[in-house]
Amino acid sequence: MNQHLIAIDLDGTLLKENKTISERTYDVIQQAKQAGHIVVIATGRPYRASKMYYEQLGLTTPIVNFNGAFVHHPKDDSWGMYHTPLQLETVREIVEVSRKYNVRNILAEVMDDVYFHEHDEQLLDLFNLGNPNVYIGNLRDILRKEPTSILILSDEQNVDRIRTYLSEVHANVIDHRSWTAPWHVIEIVRTGIHKAVGLEKIASFYGIPRERVIAFGDEDNDIEMLKWAGVGVAMGNAIEPLKAVADDITKTNEEDGVAVYLQSLLKL
Repeated sequence: MNQHLIAIDLDGTLLKENKTISERTYDVIQQAKQAGHIVVIATGRPYRASKMYYEQLGLTTPIVNFNGAFVHHPKDDSWGMYHTPLQLETVREIVEVSRKYNVRNILAEVMDDVYFHEHDEQLLDLFNLGNPNVYIGNLRDILRKEPTSILILSDEQNVDRIRTYLSEVHANVIDHRSWTAPWHVIEIVRTGIHKAVGLEKIASFYGIPRERVIAFGDEDNDIEMLKWAGVGVAMGNAIEPLKAVADDITKTNEEDGVAVYLQSLLKL
């Protein structure tokens, strides 16, 4: 048997819209593991907000969090911990300039510490998963550690203007993406950081060549991972730019797209 490394995004990919793993998808992933394949999660979420799925699947592999800004092995501290945060001074500059764009809020995550520029009950509920330590106040004053990522919550009409500023002024030190509706959020990480960076580390550790890496995703933060993998699979519900770079397209997350594809490809 040719052992494969299977990398799966969470939201919109592994997870249904109600944030659960279907019984069929769970069963197929267990079959893949039993057949000797290696399954890993690659997500934009922090570890605290993906741990429950890692444990539900019974994984014993490294995990890619924060879109590659944090890669570690929850079951093996000796594997190594790869944390690539943003430069603190860059973040402070962005916070200062963002005021002129009338942003609604800015959020910084330092591993499991979450910093809010403004109090926001809706965002507090959204980011409270995993019970992080929460701090609220002017980020220029209260943020003392280099953050893993920052999120800018904006009105829809300002997203492009803010992203243009980020590209023109900070392109050499940061990368940024925007979330899809209903959240008009710009997510910022250190330049050169994406899921493929973490996946490459994991593949190298297991000695699995790129051609035997299968990656599933649905959003623009999956583009680099699907392009890097030997078999990049876009979900049926994926955005069109991801489908355009994918090697193949499966069914939607509501139709067990991950399970359907793995069963066919790996003869499970």
